[in-house]
Amino acid sequence: MEDWLIDDERLSIGRKSVLPGEGFFRPDSVEAEQAEREAAETLADAEVVVVADADADGLACTALIRTARGAGELLPASPHEIREALAWVGEYAPPDAALYVCDLCPDHESDIEHLDAVVDRVADVTWFDHHQWDDELAAAIEAAGVDLVVGESGEVCTADIALAELDYEFPERFVDLAAATRDHDLWIREDERSDDIADFAYWAEPEEYVATVMEHGANLPREVEEMLAERRVEKEALIETAIERAELREVGPWTVGVTYGRCSQNEVAEALREQGADAAVIVKPSGPASLRGTENFERCHEVAAQVNGGGHPKAAGCKPDIYDDMLDYAHHWSTRGAVAKQAIIDAFRRLEVENEGEVEADDK
Repeated sequence: MEDWLIDDERLSIGRKSVLPGEGFFRPDSVEAEQAEREAAETLADAEVVVVADADADGLACTALIRTARGAGELLPASPHEIREALAWVGEYAPPDAALYVCDLCPDHESDIEHLDAVVDRVADVTWFDHHQWDDELAAAIEAAGVDLVVGESGEVCTADIALAELDYEFPERFVDLAAATRDHDLWIREDERSDDIADFAYWAEPEEYVATVMEHGANLPREVEEMLAERRVEKEALIETAIERAELREVGPWTVGVTYGRCSQNEVAEALREQGADAAVIVKPSGPASLRGTENFERCHEVAAQVNGGGHPKAAGCKPDIYDDMLDYAHHWSTRGAVAKQAIIDAFRRLEVENEGEVEADDK
């Protein structure tokens, strides 16, 4: 395949919104080999290892741990990469290393199948998180000898937990950083800086983000603000495209806004809320979807759990298990996510059926 076919720079906003980014078209095997090589190099001489989601919350945790412990080699991992990250720690980390896992919640037993090997290898393991946990998985992690701290999902972000649990007197900028991170991660949207740190975490390399917030906290320097302003021109165009493509569907007692596109989901969800949506579904060209709730709908994690995902009551993610080959992805792009949308809407409907059953049971 010619490189120019997946070159983002040559695509119009309309076409870019429909297709996934260049990384999608690289085989997972190639990505995995490169990721393992980089992990081995990162872990080789690490005194402190941080396995964290590479969003603003996970990276804030990394900054806090680095500050408190004076070290902290970052191994970025998405929620679907917990298993691989733990396997690499179990194979490549020094025996006297300390491991912190931050802002990651396992969905299945397979996600933690390498945890015993990790506990046997390193000095100690601490796990900070704030998602909705399965009780059995939490018990299994604690039984393995991990110091697990899970905060209240709707009240704190993982940076709040790290700030409270780490034995260190943090400067005020780190307290402020945790507050701004919470404002973004819990979708409170009262701190105007929270969109800045979220965008910076998305566009910058993880190490750049960590170094910047360690020095400046949530008050990003001018050069970062200038970069964000430049990048947001395209971001806003992609948001507008997704909003124009959206439709409102009545699902039981809820109005659900549904759209498709490569875009910033929080801003799109806010626009749909202003149009009357109780919940928003943003299906992405790469296959996953983001769910966002409101004060009228706080069950996003329940919807996501039915469609290969999880998260929080008002913010969750999933990836419907509907992609068997590239023809399925071609259909996904050409129909603007029709099958994925329907799978998620059906999950909303099942929630309503469950509600009706509970009401009938209560009436008996």
